[in-house]
Amino acid sequence: MKTSIRTRFTLGVVFFLVIILLLSVLSAFYLNMLSGKTSTILTENHVSVIYARDMSEDLTKINQEITNCFLANKNSDSSVINKELKLFNKSLQLEKNNITENGEDKLAFAIETGFNEYRDVLEKMINSPKQVAEVIYLQNKFANLYQQIMLLSQINEKAIEVKTNYTKVLAKKYSIQMSIIGTVCFLIAFGFTFSFGSYFNERFFQLYNGIKQISSSNYGQRLYFDGKDEFYEISLVFNDMAEKLSGSAPKKLLSFDDIPLGKDQNLYDLQELKRLLISMKSIEEQAKLLISKFEDLKM
Repeated sequence: MKTSIRTRFTLGVVFFLVIILLLSVLSAFYLNMLSGKTSTILTENHVSVIYARDMSEDLTKINQEITNCFLANKNSDSSVINKELKLFNKSLQLEKNNITENGEDKLAFAIETGFNEYRDVLEKMINSPKQVAEVIYLQNKFANLYQQIMLLSQINEKAIEVKTNYTKVLAKKYSIQMSIIGTVCFLIAFGFTFSFGSYFNERFFQLYNGIKQISSSNYGQRLYFDGKDEFYEISLVFNDMAEKLSGSAPKKLLSFDDIPLGKDQNLYDLQELKRLLISMKSIEEQAKLLISKFEDLKM
């Protein structure tokens, strides 16, 4: 099957584009994998740590308000307490909808139960004189609830640490895989480039050397190219031209001693001149054909 030089160039470019596309797709795939892992850490665990921090701050503000008012022997500011209770409950509900770790659901349920008990006791104490026993009981509830919130935060912080380490290991694994794939693609591309370049360099050198030999009157020079591409066709034209030059060379190189003398001298010279003109015309046609082939190659 005949494969033109233009087709070879096209296939070579397509081959390199396929390698580039392959590396781009694999890079995008691995980056998306790592991005997904990082996004999971942020959406699943980091927000739970934020919810736990907000609940602990709300609970601490309530406890400070109760403690300060008890020490100052005055009634608590119900608006401040109700505001913090609402904020606490909002963060708690968000946390219940973001359960990701083992045991986190049970802990969130325990926090909700402890919060309801703490709120019931708190509502009874807001508008009534505060007794020492009630305040101590409320402090115990606060301590237990605060400890559960801190445990919730620790669970998610530990999960962030574990998932982050896993993501680092995964990133290293992907990096090694990409390095191997990139190296293989580079070796394939290098081998293809070397083979592709050698194919054309060898044939251009032979063609250049053949033309140089012909210009030096070495009409025995011949070109032998494998395949069925334009180089093969050029070799056929070249060899045909060299064959014709080789056949006409002895006649053009006749010495004066070889030319017969006498009355047929002018007729002999005329015939020789005619043969020489025919030979030159044939050489001109072959040269034009060869130049045309070269111009097609450049295109």
